[in-house]
Amino acid sequence: MAPDRDVADVLIIGAGASGAAAAWSLASGGLAVVCLEQGDWIDPTDYPHHRPDWELHRQTDFAKDPNVRQRPEDYPLNNDDSPIVPLMFNAVGGSTVHWSGHFPRFRPSDFRVKTLDDVADNWPLTYWDLEPYYEENDANIGVSGLEGDPSGPPRLPRQTPPLGLDAAAKTYIRGLKKLGWHWWPTENALITAPFGEVRQVCNYCGPCDMGCPRGAMSSAHVTYWPAALAKGARLITRARVREITVDRRGRASGAVYYTPDGGIAQQRARVVIVACNGVGTPRLLLNSVSSLFPHGLANSNGLVGTHLMFHPIAFVSGVFPDRVDGHAGPVGLLLHCHEFYETDLSRGFVRGIKIQLCRESGPLSTALGHFPGEAVPWGAAHHRVQRERSAHMLAIAIMVEDLPEPHNRVSLDPKLADGNDIPAPKVSYTVSENSRKALDFGIARARELLEAAGATEIMHQALARNSGWHLMGTARMGDDPGNSVVDRYGRAHDVPNLFIIDGSIFVTSAAVNPTSTIQALALYVSDWLKHNLREVA
Repeated sequence: MAPDRDVADVLIIGAGASGAAAAWSLASGGLAVVCLEQGDWIDPTDYPHHRPDWELHRQTDFAKDPNVRQRPEDYPLNNDDSPIVPLMFNAVGGSTVHWSGHFPRFRPSDFRVKTLDDVADNWPLTYWDLEPYYEENDANIGVSGLEGDPSGPPRLPRQTPPLGLDAAAKTYIRGLKKLGWHWWPTENALITAPFGEVRQVCNYCGPCDMGCPRGAMSSAHVTYWPAALAKGARLITRARVREITVDRRGRASGAVYYTPDGGIAQQRARVVIVACNGVGTPRLLLNSVSSLFPHGLANSNGLVGTHLMFHPIAFVSGVFPDRVDGHAGPVGLLLHCHEFYETDLSRGFVRGIKIQLCRESGPLSTALGHFPGEAVPWGAAHHRVQRERSAHMLAIAIMVEDLPEPHNRVSLDPKLADGNDIPAPKVSYTVSENSRKALDFGIARARELLEAAGATEIMHQALARNSGWHLMGTARMGDDPGNSVVDRYGRAHDVPNLFIIDGSIFVTSAAVNPTSTIQALALYVSDWLKHNLREVA
């Protein structure tokens, strides 16, 4: 085993949204930070963006599903027992490379679900505890949006203006005004005006979810990593971590990882932070077995990997007589609607839904059919239907809050392994009755909205299989060591110098995208650690 060069103050495993934010924060505080990332930097010229066959790449080498993509740095997943496929990307920047950039915050009620609705658990912290870190994160990376949304708390002005109201947005607004529903220009992690020294402003070219070659998208490899490296953080790429090591006292001592040539190396550290997402983190902890932790690291209560939450998503698309050019421009949302966000028991379920007003895909996706059974016919009718739909469609995503349930989990597969023979994760998940009712309610509302906006044809997918972008809850936060893995500062109850900062520490999922909250939590935990390192290490 090759020895490390030195003992880091902090070792971070994972260079995605949370790992990058923590590396910047801790290095800015003068700590010696090393990060291990099993992927590498992605050259912006490798993005499919400028290629005429960009939609084909979305389904092959740039697919969100690692089982389809099969890049050397990926690891396989057994998702046979889940109707939703986890989607993630291993690289510097993590899944923010492969990202639409929608960037909402949780609302205050999302932290108090047990108190308000007598389901799930309350978080051990509040929205107001995180608010300074939400603001700090936005200021660091650059967010486009418009302050004043009455559905949430007041906020400081965003760094750049919201995306403009094009034909697609105006079509939605026509329906929203007719129904009298809440709407607001959405916040996106991209810049629409000059921000920073080297990034180019969004030029509305799209597609954004296979990498932004302009650097307008506020992805972690564009924002936090250059700043973290300038502060002295050290980033080791193509380093596939096998396990977190512990000393005789049961404290984390570092990590063992595979180098690109197949060798084994070790990085020692006073503190270890795991930032591998809601699937990768429990996989690493469960693989880190020792005589002191025979069932996996930080898993004395058996909760590592349990309470997996996705965001079950339904898609509803409408065809309009006029061109709306839904395929053109940033993939992030145009508008959002919080009309049905909070609990109303008359609907037959608890918690709420978010209506995400999206764009549509390009001509290849239109021809193949957005949903099962909706393909454009071949033969005589092909050109007519293709003309009717291509550039004439808009999609609504119905995102519902997924409640934490212990049987939804990530475990280790007994047979499947990655290229270094590290056991792969197995995902076992079922959609709850509450989520199914929420999805059905949302589909009905989306159809109502599209009709009000003037759609002549409406189709839907009741549950999108390739929608596991949000991986949460598998190393949950809490004050009670009996029903949580980490405390309110992300510190493992079982291992006093081990921290977790990704979506796996979420207690509940809310009904909004999690990345803003993930990065706010990473800054919050890092801030606490900077002030308490001597006690921890």
